[in-house]
Amino acid sequence: MSQLGEQIRAQFSQLGPQERRVASFILDHMDDLATYNSVELSRCCGVSKSTVSRLFRRLGYDSFREMRDENRRLRQSGVPIPAALGDSPAGLVERQLKCEQDKIAQLLTLLGDGSLDVLIDRLAGARRVGIIGFRNSYPVALHLRQQLVQVRAGVQLLPQPGQTLAEELVDYGADDLIILVAFHRRPALFPKLLASLRRSGVPLALMVETQAELPDAPDWLLELPLDSVSAFDSYSAAMCTVSLICNLLLHRQLEQGRERIGRINELYRQTEELDAGLG
Repeated sequence: MSQLGEQIRAQFSQLGPQERRVASFILDHMDDLATYNSVELSRCCGVSKSTVSRLFRRLGYDSFREMRDENRRLRQSGVPIPAALGDSPAGLVERQLKCEQDKIAQLLTLLGDGSLDVLIDRLAGARRVGIIGFRNSYPVALHLRQQLVQVRAGVQLLPQPGQTLAEELVDYGADDLIILVAFHRRPALFPKLLASLRRSGVPLALMVETQAELPDAPDWLLELPLDSVSAFDSYSAAMCTVSLICNLLLHRQLEQGRERIGRINELYRQTEELDAGLG
């Protein structure tokens, strides 16, 4: 979409009056342009459908639909597409927060099929838990490990610095659990890693965006919405799911969890590792 905007600006002075009306509308509605069809766009701009078609042919597309479909594919793959240039900061905040609320509300449906309960059972009984996250998924994986390690032992973030995944995964087996956080845009090694994990027989939970096209099905699939009204994906639903998983695990083994948290806090007291005034 940034390329489309650059093309429009480069050719704007050469456009006719009707085409300029369409071009100006596009520049002001970059973020929601994919929601229109050519008839709606021509109606909003007060021009004919042929004017819309002529403009997009000038911009290098066979049709408005071709541009719209390309935009949708890019956004669904995780490519950052800027919000509308004419959107005020206050308007963007309001729409973004509404989008966040909608995503959190979707979790009740997405996680309410009972599979999460089975995953929590596995988390409680696994000998070790390995957590893997690449690129944008890494902060989610890191936070998941930080929360889980307060509840149970044997939680590792893989790979450790300077190590390879092969070195880390070779000892994992049927008594363990791997949680792979793999939101788009995934690295090229992802399909081979997923296939290797499935062949190894290690129980696998996979956290991805909704409508992800996966070459292999994991034991547990958590499809979470990342959509946003602005350029970058939102991970509020992912972080909420991390919190939910860790809290459910804590309550599943409450006595054990409380005892571990108590021992951690005692070590904090002994080492003065944390600022006592700030917790």
